[in-house]
Amino acid sequence: MDAASAALSAADPVLGALIERLAPTITPLETRRARRPAEYYAGLVRTICGQQLSTKAAQSIWLRLLGHFGGEPPTPQTILDADPEELRAAAGLSRAKVLYLRSLAEHVLSGSLELDRLHQLDDETVISELVAVKGIGEWSAHMFLMFQLARPDVLAPGDLGIRKGIQIAYGLEALPTPAEVIAIAEAWRPHRTLACHYLWGAIDAAPQ
Repeated sequence: MDAASAALSAADPVLGALIERLAPTITPLETRRARRPAEYYAGLVRTICGQQLSTKAAQSIWLRLLGHFGGEPPTPQTILDADPEELRAAAGLSRAKVLYLRSLAEHVLSGSLELDRLHQLDDETVISELVAVKGIGEWSAHMFLMFQLARPDVLAPGDLGIRKGIQIAYGLEALPTPAEVIAIAEAWRPHRTLACHYLWGAIDAAPQ
């Protein structure tokens, strides 16, 4: 992480200033990863639960889902066996997210999504495999690459937190568009995952 942070600082002075300010207090990226399920299927379930929610709200729903299944992450079969309305009410999920969880379970059980082989594939192929599941878009695939596969050079240009972090770090008047995020982040290769981590940290450190 130190070497990657130094490379980012050298490539982008603005990001470097952010890294210098946050480095003493920011939660290490590996700690952030450790807070998420290690198992691929559970990680995708966690990501679906957290779509379009704050970190705090997403964690609350995830814990409620675990509680509904006795404290353990559900398997594909237990998701399909669960009554959709009971699951929605117990975990606080929208009907759409329940449908997405069921779609994921069906893809895994049918073998059309082979989770055990995803670590062998390049980033773009992993994304194409995941987005074939209803409810898993590019953002969810990017989170999977960052947190489950620990890929070092992933950028999620549509992530609101990353866009807000760039706005804070660069002193922009408005949120950058995803296209602008991609352009700014070009200098961060091959450490864009770590850059995103610092940008999320910029939001946590901003005055409330």
